[in-house]
Amino acid sequence: MKQKLYLGLILNLSLFFFGNVISQASATEQPKNTESPATTLEQWQSQLNNSVIIITKIEVQPTATGVELTIDTVDGKRLRRIKYNQGNNLIIDFANAQLNLKEPSFIRTNPVSGIERVTAITLPGNKIRITISGIEGTPTGEIITSDRGLIVNATPPLPVADTQTQPDQVIDVIVTAEKKPERLQDVPISITTIDEQEAEDADIDSFRDISENTPNFTTYTPSRNFVTYSVRGFSNFNFISRDSVAFYIDDVPYDYTNFLGLNVYPIERVEVLRGAQATLYGRNAQAGVVNIITKPPAEELEFEGGISYGNFDSYELEASVSSPIVEDKLAFRLSGTYNNRDGFTENTFLNTDVDSQSGLTARGKLLWTPTEDLRVSFNASVDDYNDGAQPFVALDDEDPFEIQQDFDGFTNLNNDTQSVRVDYRHDAFRLTSISARRFSSSDFEADVDIFSPPTENTAIQVFDVDSDSLSQEIRFQSPNNRSKLQWLAGGYLEFRDFEVNDSSFITDAGITNATAEIDENTLAFFGQASYKPIEPLTLTAGLRYEGFDSTLSNESTSDFTGFDRTVTSFDDVEQDDDILLPRFTAEYRFNPNLMTYASIARGYKPAGVNYFADTEELLTFDTETSINYEIGLKSSFLKNRLNFNLAAFISPVENFQINALDVNTFARQVANVDADIAGVELEVKATPFKGFDAIAGFGYVDATFEDFSNPFGNEELEGNSLPYVPEYTYNLALQYRADFGLFTRLELQGVGTSFFDNPNEFKREPYTLVNARIGYERENYGIYFFANNIFDTEYLTTAFDFGSLGQIASYGNPATYGIQVKTKF
Repeated sequence: MKQKLYLGLILNLSLFFFGNVISQASATEQPKNTESPATTLEQWQSQLNNSVIIITKIEVQPTATGVELTIDTVDGKRLRRIKYNQGNNLIIDFANAQLNLKEPSFIRTNPVSGIERVTAITLPGNKIRITISGIEGTPTGEIITSDRGLIVNATPPLPVADTQTQPDQVIDVIVTAEKKPERLQDVPISITTIDEQEAEDADIDSFRDISENTPNFTTYTPSRNFVTYSVRGFSNFNFISRDSVAFYIDDVPYDYTNFLGLNVYPIERVEVLRGAQATLYGRNAQAGVVNIITKPPAEELEFEGGISYGNFDSYELEASVSSPIVEDKLAFRLSGTYNNRDGFTENTFLNTDVDSQSGLTARGKLLWTPTEDLRVSFNASVDDYNDGAQPFVALDDEDPFEIQQDFDGFTNLNNDTQSVRVDYRHDAFRLTSISARRFSSSDFEADVDIFSPPTENTAIQVFDVDSDSLSQEIRFQSPNNRSKLQWLAGGYLEFRDFEVNDSSFITDAGITNATAEIDENTLAFFGQASYKPIEPLTLTAGLRYEGFDSTLSNESTSDFTGFDRTVTSFDDVEQDDDILLPRFTAEYRFNPNLMTYASIARGYKPAGVNYFADTEELLTFDTETSINYEIGLKSSFLKNRLNFNLAAFISPVENFQINALDVNTFARQVANVDADIAGVELEVKATPFKGFDAIAGFGYVDATFEDFSNPFGNEELEGNSLPYVPEYTYNLALQYRADFGLFTRLELQGVGTSFFDNPNEFKREPYTLVNARIGYERENYGIYFFANNIFDTEYLTTAFDFGSLGQIASYGNPATYGIQVKTKF
């Protein structure tokens, strides 16, 4: 209660501060009274309507791919613009704007090969038109908001003779991985990005879909309730301790295995950062960050939606609508999805489907921009899924999608989140505040007695958990300019209540039951600074301090026929931790298209408490740390039509936190052992000719125990592979989009050998999935046929020895196919 009062005080102080900022900013917007004709820029601007924005400077600089136009406005105010083509001209019109240049108009002739001229003129009604004229075709352009105003990256058209063999667009992705907009190829981190168009083309709307298109990121389970993952050798096989990966959806941190099976439509951008991330994000991440940004409110009315239907009687509805409420001040977006399908696994005893799915996700966003320098975002979402149980079958069953049991079970998942993000821009700094609250609930019941006739024995597993968290993140950072020094400083505060309401194993002979409550508090301060001593070299140093404490109260009950009932409980078991986490990066740019970098960062998972413990010596576990060494290369060729990125890493881990399982595969203890992790990642994106795109990724990981002896089985496991870590992953997508509307896409997604247990007795062989889409598209709609796992490949998602019940397993999705219709306007 005391911690929540502290957070309430912080939030109130934040609101008080931002309220003053709004008042002061609004005051500066009022026109000044003048007694004489305007002779200076300030006097002239004061006589104009508040909405008119003054353009004070236009610069044109050649780049490796064309030209860069930098458009400066007074106070860096944002310009409303419309971009379109007319003949050989790329035209950008700006509403409510005026030029205040040395000359009445602006013109640059032949700035680079392929572009004849760049002009800026004033039109009636406070409008500005910028025209970029190509010599043999229409240039392409990308607009980026900056603290100075706008940046336009324009690429000249290719000669007519080359249009059959070369694309008409460049590969140039803008990301905010380092909390500022920059080109993907300029970020000294191993990072995979998925933009809005790529997400639509690949039909990506979940963490699992993202992992299938990301090197060294794997998810294992088809269930939406218990998502097991691995990133760079770090998995959540040990689901008792903190996640090694920080998952974000619209600035809200998500955690824990049971809460990750979410729909994330509509996606604007996904950024997957691999490696330790402690100096940029509020939540610390030892293995990486998966950051999902859904589409924000739009400046104009827009709608998009879709419906799909396929085998297993599956259908999905999705829709998103956005509109301004008050022009240039207030806008909203509402979006949602609903899906339903029969189960893949048939229970022949009850004549039912075991693993059916049904659920919805709804999101709401409200964007308030009271001034040009202040943006306030209100976001909320609800997830409500009511699915069948994850089916388990005998490991050696001939048909993995057919079982006999007298109880089907169920899986329920509920989330609701609310967040407020405030961004304030000043000439000297940028300030961001993110306040978030998230509640998650997950419970399932499953029949795990699969070896005897359904009517003879009973073995049911029950698990029910809740999590309620409050978090506050504040960041100060330098403005988005190209100065030699860039800096960021921030703080993070999180309070989390985690409750195990019921963890039971029920048989005819009796029951074991565990309940627990854990209170966790995190306080962190972090920051980093980047400096360019010479133009091609950037040096970055960062540091994070984190303090963490957890308190556990739990109770375990065992009640079996023929034995006395036993109850074991522990109250207020505390485990505190704090640490310093440094990071150093050196980046050298040989030319605009070739950059190499090297980094050293300390990774960390805090010491914690084991809520399954039934003896005093098993109650706590120690801090896990790693030193992460990484070198990388980022390159672009053929005028940015080919991007080639390579990274290699080594991560020795001390006190690696791993589940030590007893003879019945229950997680009795979190053991601390040493481990070695090393690997490489390769990503390629290419547009060899117009309409054709190729995306490929490959990841390899060697992750082994250095020293580990399981106390419950006396097993010496030195040299064994870490569980749930595939030896390699690869993804390949080839797609073609023709001018007349044809769209085709072929995907290959492969996973190497991995093990499901510490002794490496349960092994999953390598496999490859093949997916395909073909459709017809017009400006406002598209019709597609899709097929996933075309060859109906069987592959394990988990396998283990369940003691006296035998060896059981679950399998991935079979072949699925259907039709999809999408529309937008």
